[in-house]
Amino acid sequence: MAELQGIRTGGPCVFAMHVDLFFVTKFRHKVFADRHLTRMEQVTRDVCHDFEAELVEFNGENNHVHLLVNYPPKVAVTRLVNSLKGVSSRRLRQEFPDLVRHYYRANKLWSGSYFAGSVGGAPLIIAKQYIKQQNRPV
Repeated sequence: MAELQGIRTGGPCVFAMHVDLFFVTKFRHKVFADRHLTRMEQVTRDVCHDFEAELVEFNGENNHVHLLVNYPPKVAVTRLVNSLKGVSSRRLRQEFPDLVRHYYRANKLWSGSYFAGSVGGAPLIIAKQYIKQQNRPV
């Protein structure tokens, strides 16, 4: 895929799609230290690469992570999220035995829910105005 000033191409499609993702830990436990978040960022980059997506930004606190991902239109956001949460949970459990105590009730690192919001491009009001101003044939 080529990259031209933030615009990506793939097959017959030209696109710029970004999703803002927010995952919280199960029961909002304060789980993460800097070393956990540093490793999670790398795991997240690897998963994104497998989906031909790009992790644009990553950060977090002790009970959540926040990601900005540029992804191709062939990727379903739910599949991407399930893989990001599943792989990160499994890898962190394997690599950081100290995290196991936070899995004690449900044997899960992440809450079952997540936030996903589309971002980028023109603000919604501008896009609506542009569409309304098209020269529709009579």
